[in-house]
Formats: sequence, structure tokens, C-alpha cells
Amino acid sequence: MTSPRVLVVDNGSLSIPQVRKSFEVLGADTDLVKAAEVPDRLDPRYQALVLSGTKVRAYDSDYYRRLVDLVFTSTVPVWGICGGMQIIGTAAGAELVPGRSRVGNHEVHVDKQEPVFADAKPTVSLFQRHMLYLKEAPLGFKAIGWSEDAPVEFIRSEDGRIYGSQAHLEFRNDGLSVLQGFVRLFQ
Repeated sequence: MTSPRVLVVDNGSLSIPQVRKSFEVLGADTDLVKAAEVPDRLDPRYQALVLSGTKVRAYDSDYYRRLVDLVFTSTVPVWGICGGMQIIGTAAGAELVPGRSRVGNHEVHVDKQEPVFADAKPTVSLFQRHMLYLKEAPLGFKAIGWSEDAPVEFIRSEDGRIYGSQAHLEFRNDGLSVLQGFVRLFQ
């Protein structure tokens, strides 16, 4: 049986090796492309698209225009990690606001009714490294995870194809349990 293939978009994150390793541990092969070099259309060999975190401001719509177009026109499952979620959220109309700076493990509550959280505990300990947050889920999306510091820790599009996490899921076992639920969407 052939392993599913994921295209990982490098938005300038320092944790690209960990993102790729997480998906490979879960049985998916990965390829890498820089955000400025994403294709206009997703090659049919890919079963999913993953957006890494970013050092560039997520609301830079000119810089991310091709990536945003790819996310919203493709038909495969998409996951945005940290800045990747912020890119998706702001492109869909969400407001990005400053909040408490968080670095390290923080507890996040997840909606256990969501199939993507089937392997996760109701409260997960996830690695956070940021100070900007989505104020609320954008139109066409639902907040499916929250914390004391952020009302939107996870999002899901209404059609169940596009997801995002404020946390860096690639650094902790609890994060890996969430990514396992995402991988099941395209295995």
C-alpha cells in the first residue's frame, strides 16, 4: 500500500524538520515547498496540504495570495499550524489581535465531538510560541478548541476540509494525537 503524500508549505518556521517528522511518524510521506513558490494548483499526488508557522505577518495578504488561493481552491484536507492558521483565518476575514505572550506548554480544551480529536484527551498540553491570536473564528469556520488565553485555539471550516491550530502540534505527544486525527481524513 502506498503511503499518503502531504505537501508541507514552509512559511519561514524554524520547526519544519519536526513538522515533517510528525507526519512521517504517522505514516505520511512529505514534500516541502516555500510559501513564495507554491503551485497554482495542487498536484494530484498530494492527499493533504499543511501550512507551517511563520515569521512574516500572517495578514500580509499580498505575500500569501498564491498560498491562500491554493488553500481555498484545492479539494484536499488542509491544516494550518500557528501562523498557518492565522494566514487561513485572516484570509477568511478574522481579526488578528495581540495577546499574552506564550512560550512553552499550555493547556487547551478541545471539542471531543469533532472526529479530528478522536485520539486526543479533552484537555491537551500543547507547545505555544506566539503573541498574536485570532479574535474569533472567521465566517465559514468554527472554533473547536479554546484556552484561558485564547478563545480560538483550533478552527475547522464548515465543510470539514480546512483546520488550524494556534499551537505547534509537532512538539508534543498531545499534538501528535491531534495530527493523527487529521491524517485519518486522507489515509
